[in-house]
Amino acid sequence: MAINDEGEIRELLSQPRRIAVVGASPNPSRASNEVLGFLVAQGHDVIAVNPGHAGGTIHDAPVVATLANVEPPAEIVDIFRNSEDAGQAVDEAIVHGAKAVWMQLGVINEAAARRADAAGLTVVMDRCPAIEIPRLGLLRR
Repeated sequence: MAINDEGEIRELLSQPRRIAVVGASPNPSRASNEVLGFLVAQGHDVIAVNPGHAGGTIHDAPVVATLANVEPPAEIVDIFRNSEDAGQAVDEAIVHGAKAVWMQLGVINEAAARRADAAGLTVVMDRCPAIEIPRLGLLRR
């Protein structure tokens, strides 16, 4: 496995997946809100993770307090946290049993990426699925 491997990114996004969006915001002006809505529109099974809004929905996706509340486990954990805090979310994704961690644009944590890679997870860092899906010609709707 390699960080940001083009083939692995294509494989992750080529079919609908269960995706947990950590740091999802109900605020429509936030990137996490826009990306979550895009992933839902693309047919992914999306769960928002935001303790302040647990019990609600964002773009019809249920909101839970923590990644541990996502059942069954998400295949991909999409992280909208600052680079320093992304490490904790990556560690939770490893424990959670995710197959991949995806750190959003501007989210760079090399140590966390190495931990995830060592644990066998696909690692995508400093990229956005809402950019990658059209770029790779994978739009579904």
